[in-house]
Amino acid sequence: MLLSRLRVPGRVPDEWPFTLPAVRHLTRGVRLTAPVVFLVGENGSGKSTIVEAIADVCGISSGGGKAGTRYSSTGPATPLGEVLDAELTTTGRRLVHGPRLKRRAFFFRAETLFNLGQNVSGRYGFWEEDLTEQSHGEGFFTVLDRMVAGPGLYLMDEPEAALSFGSCLRLVGLMDRVAAEGGQIVCATHSPILASLPGAQILELDDNGIHTIQWEKLQVVDHWRRYLAKPDFYLRHVLSHDGDGDIDGG
Repeated sequence: MLLSRLRVPGRVPDEWPFTLPAVRHLTRGVRLTAPVVFLVGENGSGKSTIVEAIADVCGISSGGGKAGTRYSSTGPATPLGEVLDAELTTTGRRLVHGPRLKRRAFFFRAETLFNLGQNVSGRYGFWEEDLTEQSHGEGFFTVLDRMVAGPGLYLMDEPEAALSFGSCLRLVGLMDRVAAEGGQIVCATHSPILASLPGAQILELDDNGIHTIQWEKLQVVDHWRRYLAKPDFYLRHVLSHDGDGDIDGG
């Protein structure tokens, strides 16, 4: 384990993002208990906000990138990142805050990855390939294969965004290998495929805050099961002219 606990000390202001139930929950502290931790929840629940704040604490730009490079210090810290206390183990502190050239921390953020690639593709310590010459999914795996390997802290925000079913399974395998090599991954995701990794800790973010949950009890897993069994139960809410848009699965 490299990162063992997240906490926001003291009182928090009554403004975003501290009004989010998941962020408020951090005042009580949340323990990370596995080499791979998934943050799962609806849009707006705070998944990305928390991962970005961890990146800030680790000296990585919240826009994505690698610790120990000049690209990791662009822009101010996020509001949560300014106050978050991320408890690192001795090994974690060495890999995240040790000598610059030996730091092993990377933030894979799907929505900004190709902007990052324009700055670092071909540079020492990154990847040689030009991401613009690859498909979206191929580019994702070029970066994942090169930057997410061995001992280190790896943050991910919706890495499944450009991946097919088969590529998501491939990413599950990569995550398992990294965990076995002594790395730790904290991943914000909507993917039930990624979250199915055996032995992972799953933290669900909802209106009640943050709680540990088993994969089969995840709301997103339940929705996918019911949708694939009877898609019309869901589609009637978005296709009918008189539907109210309330997605409850029937």
